[in-house]
Amino acid sequence: MRCVNDFKEYQILDMANGEKLESWDNIILQRPDPQIIWPTKTYPNLWKDVDAIYRRSNTGGGSWHIIKNVPPVFEVKYHDLTFCLKLMGFKHTGLFPEQAVNWNLLEKTIKESNRPLKVLNLFAYTGAASVVALSAGASVTHVDSSKGMVDWAKENVNINHLQDKPIRFLVDDCLKFVKREIRRGNKYDIILMDPPSFGRGSKNEVWTIEKNLYELVDVCTELMNNDFKLFLINSYSTGLSKTVLENLLQMTVNKRQKGHISSDEIGLPMKNSPYILPCGCTAIWQK
Repeated sequence: MRCVNDFKEYQILDMANGEKLESWDNIILQRPDPQIIWPTKTYPNLWKDVDAIYRRSNTGGGSWHIIKNVPPVFEVKYHDLTFCLKLMGFKHTGLFPEQAVNWNLLEKTIKESNRPLKVLNLFAYTGAASVVALSAGASVTHVDSSKGMVDWAKENVNINHLQDKPIRFLVDDCLKFVKREIRRGNKYDIILMDPPSFGRGSKNEVWTIEKNLYELVDVCTELMNNDFKLFLINSYSTGLSKTVLENLLQMTVNKRQKGHISSDEIGLPMKNSPYILPCGCTAIWQK
């Protein structure tokens, strides 16, 4: 398992009963997580000092119960980068800290290149990977079907003073966008994607990862430069194993250009504990 070990301002403090207790630069949140199936709290006293709790509704969804004063927008740093966080109605904060292991790989790939690289970030959400890529010196095309998430990504770019760097923001269906890029003759050096299990495009197109992921990865291979560097697929879907993602890369990307393929779970270690919270898996093609 690839684990985050350098995210100083984010910590999992404890895990039990389907919930995690976490610190975002000393803002303490309690959130559900389906992977936490054990009942025993390691540090029960820590659960008494919580700033906000996400409570599920019996009818679906849920809401945040604010116990202390949590600002509507707060910030957390990762290395020298800053990200805006918000308590969202579907339990998220706008940042997935376990992705730091992939940010590190992305940054390393860009900085070690002997030429400027073009990055395509699909299902790009609030833009953490886009910010990392811009900061490392790449040009970025950021695509997500949600205007709200793209606007949030712009906030993250601006707060890091990267707004003058080369980035395109697109509110679009990822598959349709890729097909248009092929017709335009555009090419990229790095392609990232973090597809949801289920989603809807900007014009109400339905996405399901089991039905649509293979086609998307396959058509993306037509966007690969001759000196392509990195193809990364991340998945939170419990129905897809890391081996499935690795197989996809073998069937598609590796037929276009030979490279090294690897896959693994990614996870977050709990503070002062041997326990690790699994957070999906990533498959990687590297030149």
